[in-house]
Amino acid sequence: MGFSSLVRVLVYLIMPATSSNKPYRVGRSKTGLGLFATKPIKKGTRIVRYFGPILDSRIPAHDEIENKYLFELNGRWTIDGSVRKNLARYINHSCRPNAESDVRPRERKVFIRAIRNIEPGDEINYDYGTDYFKAYLKPIGCKCDSCEKKRKKLRAEARAETAKVKARKAKKAGAKTTATKKKKLNGKHFAGKAGRAKA
Repeated sequence: MGFSSLVRVLVYLIMPATSSNKPYRVGRSKTGLGLFATKPIKKGTRIVRYFGPILDSRIPAHDEIENKYLFELNGRWTIDGSVRKNLARYINHSCRPNAESDVRPRERKVFIRAIRNIEPGDEINYDYGTDYFKAYLKPIGCKCDSCEKKRKKLRAEARAETAKVKARKAKKAGAKTTATKKKKLNGKHFAGKAGRAKA
C-alpha cells in the first residue's frame, strides 16, 4: 500500500462519510476542520441541515449540557449538534460569511443557506452571532479571513508608521551632525595642526 493510499484510508476512517451527490465535504481549514464546497452553490440554496437531539431548557439535565455545538432555537429549545452525523457542525464562523442560518423554532429545525454564490473549494461559513462570539471567539481572537486581513492590514500600517518615525529621527540626527560639522569648520575649532612661521 502506497503512502497516498494509506493517507486516503486514514482520512476515510477519521472523517465522517459524505455522499458524492452532496455539494460539500469536510476538510482541513485554518481553524481545524471546516466544510468546503465541492460544486458551485447558488445564492439562496439550502446547503445542509444543522441537526441533533432537541434539548428542553426546562429539564435540568438538558439545561446543564455544555458544548460548543449547541444551537439555540429560542428560550426553551436548543439543538445539540455534537453528533458526528451533523456535518453542519463543521461550518466555521466568519464575520463576512457566504451563508446564514435559517432558524425555524416551530419546526425545531435549522438550515444553512447560501447568501452568496459559493465556488468549489470555498469554505462555507456563517456568523455565529454575538453571544457565541463574546463567549468563545473574542477571548482568543476571531480567526476568520475577514479578521485576519484586518489584523494584517493594521500590522502593515503599524510597521509603515514605525518606519516613518525612524526615518524622521534618522533625518533629524543627520541634519544635526551636518550642522555641527559646519559650525566647527567655520568657527575657531580646527582639528588640523597649525604650523608656526620660523623667523
